[in-house]
Amino acid sequence: MIGKLILLLGVGCLVCMPLRAHNTEDDNKMIEGTWMLVAAEIGGQKLPDERLKDAEAGSAAGKLILNDGRYTYQNDQGTYKISPTENPKAMDITGTEGPNHGKTFFAIYELAGDSLKICYDLGGKARPNEFTTRAGTHQFLAIYKRAKAA
Repeated sequence: MIGKLILLLGVGCLVCMPLRAHNTEDDNKMIEGTWMLVAAEIGGQKLPDERLKDAEAGSAAGKLILNDGRYTYQNDQGTYKISPTENPKAMDITGTEGPNHGKTFFAIYELAGDSLKICYDLGGKARPNEFTTRAGTHQFLAIYKRAKAA
């Protein structure tokens, strides 16, 4: 009886493994695109609405482009790697050009349809574990909406 239970558990694990890989591929494809910043806070303080108006109007100020493991945000470019099987889902961002050249930031993300939420640790020390920021930290929470195709 115990042998059958172990066999069933083993088969169950093998059946679930392809699902986990499929979710990773889905997130990699779904996260790609152009995202517009619609809300943000840093260190417990909400970003003023005036700073978001340019982003809402479609200017480059709030445009994040994610494509094939590479990102562009204003004059900053680099790579990103997601780990959708972690809880919360994890993202590592490494600047290759611009003001963040050579820096790596740890983040978490949540992807739901045309909405992308990312909480970054701009100090580059630790991955946030929730989608919130606190005073005295270098955490940055950004909420993006997928840009409409022209």
